[in-house]
Amino acid sequence: MAGNSFGRLFRFTTWGESHGPAIGCVVDGVPPGLAVDEADLQRWLDRRRPGQSRFTTQRREPDKVRILSGVFEGRSTGTPVSLMIENVDQRSKDYSEISERFRPGHADYTYQAKYGHRDYRGGGRSSARETAMRVAAGGLARKILEHLLGPSAQVRGALVQMGDRTVDRSRWDWAEVDRNPFFCPDAVSAAEWADYLDGIRKAGSSVGAVIEVVASGIPAGLGDPIYAKLDADLASALMSINAVKGVEIGDGFAAAAMRGEDAHDEMRRANTGVRFLSNHAGGILGGISSGQEIVARFAVKPTSSILIPRRSVTRTGEEVDVMTKGRHDPCVGIRAVPVGEAMMAAVLADHLLIHRGVCGFTAPGSD
Repeated sequence: MAGNSFGRLFRFTTWGESHGPAIGCVVDGVPPGLAVDEADLQRWLDRRRPGQSRFTTQRREPDKVRILSGVFEGRSTGTPVSLMIENVDQRSKDYSEISERFRPGHADYTYQAKYGHRDYRGGGRSSARETAMRVAAGGLARKILEHLLGPSAQVRGALVQMGDRTVDRSRWDWAEVDRNPFFCPDAVSAAEWADYLDGIRKAGSSVGAVIEVVASGIPAGLGDPIYAKLDADLASALMSINAVKGVEIGDGFAAAAMRGEDAHDEMRRANTGVRFLSNHAGGILGGISSGQEIVARFAVKPTSSILIPRRSVTRTGEEVDVMTKGRHDPCVGIRAVPVGEAMMAAVLADHLLIHRGVCGFTAPGSD
């Protein structure tokens, strides 16, 4: 199967299936000399780990990452970093009934149509279990950003909409994101979402979500025009996450309803160059970072695995009703927050290394 690798200079390839013995990735392009240990990566994996509340799948996976290569005496060597996580709580028997049935909303039919043979256990390679390795690789990407840009460079994500219920941005508090099980920046909305999602879960259904990811401390100058635009690569990276059906940068689709004088970010002189008066563009102009916060949002569809019977067909063409058993997230968007952060960090690390290759060691944003 092709298409398992991401990036150009910061590049990782993931491997493994949901119910296989392990999942892993090989990360290339990590500069030598970075202080790295398993705890540095585990802190991010713990945010994505399943089974931490009643609002996520109850599959009990510790997601303990092991560094197999590329790090010696606590520092990266410049060689490929190999990472692995063992799967310890698979229940393949939960999927025996759908071995010959195509689950609506899943990749069962398309995988069968493409390859003629598929691993039906938990979705196999199409499972969101693969995203754990993206988060691990994203931990290395964050190390690169910190090493080259300093501690002010950070990537943060939040759940800003669940179903048709959105946060109140006047109550936005980044500190609140780690205080509730939804990564929600609005404490009031988080409390309301708990009752709302309980009702969805008890009905055997699911609901979608919108995640917002913000990168700060990123200088102007990252990205290239035309075919290597920063926003194009970011959209591609976020779109590659399981269940994502839409991506927008800055004001995104809302910009279509705006007038030019309202949509374009005005500028004034600042001590260090340019000061923007707004950020409708999401920190990217012409495919190149402007030095403002980079803002992206992505929409995640409702989890496809639900207990409500849905009409489908079997591999031999018989019409059937399918009810997916097993352990599933009633809102897969919750655990997509750290995945979105990881992909944003990976794109920025990749472009930062590319910038160094194209422009030498000139700092982005300098004249």
